[in-house]
Amino acid sequence: MFRHLLNRKVLFTLLLISGLVAVYMVNSEPPVDFNADVKPILNRKCISCHGGVKKKGGFSLLFEEEALAATESGKPAIIPGDPHASDMIRRLTATDPEERMPYKEAPLTDVEIDILSRWVKQGAKWGKHWAYQSVEKQDVPSLPRRLGGLLPGVFSSWKKNDIDHFIAERLRDKELQPSAEADKNSLLRRVSLDLIGMPAPPDITRRFLEDSSPEAYEKLVDNLLSLPAYGERWTAMWMDLSRYADTKGYERDDRRQIWRYRDWLIQAFNSDKPYDQFITEQLAGDLLPSPTDAQYLATAFHRNTMTNDEGGTDNEEFRTAAVIDRVNTTWEVLMGTTFACVQCHSHPYDPFRYEDYYKFMGYFNNTRDEDTFDDYPLLYEYKAEDSIRFKQVSNWLQTTVDPKEANRVINFLRTRQPAVNSLVADQIVNGALADTKWLALRNYSSARIKNFPFQQHTKLLIRYVTPVPDGILELRIDSLNGPVIGSLRPNGAAKGWFVEEFNLKSVSDNHDLFLRFQSASLEKDRNGIQFDWFHMHSGFPGKGKSDYDTIRRAFDHLVTKARAVTTPVMVENPAELYRSTHMFDRGNWMVKGQEVRPGTPTSLNPFPSSAPNNRLGLAMWITDKKNPLTSRTIVNRIWEQLFGQGLVETLEDLGSQGIQPTHPALLDHLSWKLMHEWNWSLKMLLKEMVLSATYRQDSRVTPELLEKDRFNKWYARGPRFRLSAEQIRDQALAVSGILNTGMYGPGKMPWQPNGIWNSPYNGDQWVASHGKEKYRRSIYTYWKRTAAYPSMITFDAMQREVCVSRRIRTNTPLQALTVMNDPVYVDISRQFALKLLTENSRPQWIIEQAYLRATGRKITDTELASLLELYKKSLERYQKDAHATCEMATGIEKDSHNRPETAALVVTIHAIMNLDQVLTKS
Repeated sequence: MFRHLLNRKVLFTLLLISGLVAVYMVNSEPPVDFNADVKPILNRKCISCHGGVKKKGGFSLLFEEEALAATESGKPAIIPGDPHASDMIRRLTATDPEERMPYKEAPLTDVEIDILSRWVKQGAKWGKHWAYQSVEKQDVPSLPRRLGGLLPGVFSSWKKNDIDHFIAERLRDKELQPSAEADKNSLLRRVSLDLIGMPAPPDITRRFLEDSSPEAYEKLVDNLLSLPAYGERWTAMWMDLSRYADTKGYERDDRRQIWRYRDWLIQAFNSDKPYDQFITEQLAGDLLPSPTDAQYLATAFHRNTMTNDEGGTDNEEFRTAAVIDRVNTTWEVLMGTTFACVQCHSHPYDPFRYEDYYKFMGYFNNTRDEDTFDDYPLLYEYKAEDSIRFKQVSNWLQTTVDPKEANRVINFLRTRQPAVNSLVADQIVNGALADTKWLALRNYSSARIKNFPFQQHTKLLIRYVTPVPDGILELRIDSLNGPVIGSLRPNGAAKGWFVEEFNLKSVSDNHDLFLRFQSASLEKDRNGIQFDWFHMHSGFPGKGKSDYDTIRRAFDHLVTKARAVTTPVMVENPAELYRSTHMFDRGNWMVKGQEVRPGTPTSLNPFPSSAPNNRLGLAMWITDKKNPLTSRTIVNRIWEQLFGQGLVETLEDLGSQGIQPTHPALLDHLSWKLMHEWNWSLKMLLKEMVLSATYRQDSRVTPELLEKDRFNKWYARGPRFRLSAEQIRDQALAVSGILNTGMYGPGKMPWQPNGIWNSPYNGDQWVASHGKEKYRRSIYTYWKRTAAYPSMITFDAMQREVCVSRRIRTNTPLQALTVMNDPVYVDISRQFALKLLTENSRPQWIIEQAYLRATGRKITDTELASLLELYKKSLERYQKDAHATCEMATGIEKDSHNRPETAALVVTIHAIMNLDQVLTKS
């Protein structure tokens, strides 16, 4: 009896447990991840009608508060926890085509509806997209072991650093094995091309190949990172991002002197300037305490925007276009996010609101540039004796007068700011904005400059030109008949532009300034005076002090006659010239809406509490370690440069419409280390990447790898892809021995055919550089936006009218035709052949050496036989044609090298320079 009862109790208990398990199994559902499961469905199927652009039925799925708010029906479409009461779920399963969503589109699949239903049932919990979540420290995955964990696995002997742990984890998931390490010669060429953009110098090559120690490769990497060529290679990347060009763009596309910014980039990369400082100086170097010339130069990053010099254009329109470009570039380049569409409406897919765009624009809208012909404001770096004068004036001011007054004068000498540009004039009578660049007045003429900043100053510097000796300029305030504050006699004897100081009556605050001009000798319909800029100040300080007269004369000379290298830079408006920012109605700059103050999106990290609310504070916000985008963006960009594609393929868009990362934990691991362990050192980041076993793998493709991982997203082999346009040319110059390693300076002009430039208005011509200057590295090639260097454009370089985050590699017949026929590459092959002839006259030796130096490996017997056959056939041809021999061998009619053997070698070496092994990094 007892045993029977016990058995019944056991049975009951078992039944109860099994029942509870069954109930649990029914009620327990796998949690739905908003970012991984729900957001992709909403973006694909729903948000085009219920998002940032459209909110049909008053329902939006872009922001959580909008999705859970009442719709036009008066109740929410989503009831968290209750899918049956949620109108959104009901409409997804409705049978009436007028009711069912998506409206007049293919219905959601059962799987998609189930995901959304379970999401609502589980509380409709929202979530941030992965890229907008803070970067957190990652646990490094352990490597798989064999025999139940008793023995190390294949990855244990393969790995070199933490990167390999993350890669190994995905390789194991994909049932892939890593490739063996590439041979020494291949590694040497690969890492040299990646770190310095061309083959390593002969001494570094020799030391590495002769070094059999385990540390040989790391020593090689350190040597390459220390070379000046490193900064040039990575500057080439940043020139696309900063839309660097030596011209201003648009129709006239006139010259712009901004090469000092390119030189700043090279120096910044070579000195391993911390990336947060690198960003800060480019965004706001002018706002740093006592900014140096270098910090001013850094701000040319955002002066690479285009300027429209065409007559008749609206300067305010193109000033606004430049500001918008700065906003969009900042987001795409520094934070890997598409932001441009927020100019017209809230972001359709990411958590950025319409007003966010204009708050952010406020940081860039208050700068002194105004689409002027001379690209004001400029940094003046004085030359020769004038640099000595500048130091004399600066030192005297800093030791003699009040520091505030000293800084005011010194900053004016450095930037000519603050100054009011004459092109802002309006209400012009008997005058015009000459070519929309300068205010020009005829006889008995007048013009107004609104809101002129007098601020009780009594000195007015004017830059002007006048052909008449008896002109009278009258200045009034508030109206044409308002109080006269000065009557001036401009210097008609001065030739060209002239800067002169005039005395005015003291006027407080800002007033409209009216200019009236007349001359008894001025002919009808002729310009009497043309203005460039006006600068109000309180006089040169220190009067009565020792050496005042000498210093004052030096100041006047610097303002009127100084020789200087000038570079467009950013300068913030002073308080009296503050420019307010308004939202644009549907993105139309001509229809101003509500005024906004500068601010950053609340969907990302908070604005630092101690930061000023200007561009410097913005830079602090972007480089804050809480910012989720900055470190991820640069890590992803550098990974793409080494491996051919980013961990997130869409470098320009880490947002919800970008491609998902292949290795998100690895991306965050490197991003966290960049900020917290490497103190933003890009050299440390690069070293970690190139020292990894992942990077060092052989790049050969097996049928299995081709089938399982065609595009090498899981990194079971080394990187292999075509070199960039700059690298192709630089490599050719380097291996041929004619590369001019000179650095810095204005753009150079290698050979290009006549007629590529047909410049309107100015008749500007491409004048080929002479001697060794034409053999400078490609980053020094003069870059005209509307007619960029043809061979580099053929190899997918960018025109740089706007920033470009990644070049899309193409493969067209034009590329082969360029390297085979462009006289630049024929000349390089010729110089290569002539150099090798000075070392050895045997054709076979020359071919072997040319192949070794161009590819980084010894030639095979089969390859040698083919090239010797080419040499033989070419020799037979040139032995019969003296004219062709001259053209190929030297291109000079009378030269001792005009021999058939030389011409045949040029052809053979030219073929080597066109091999896939030469044009490809593997």
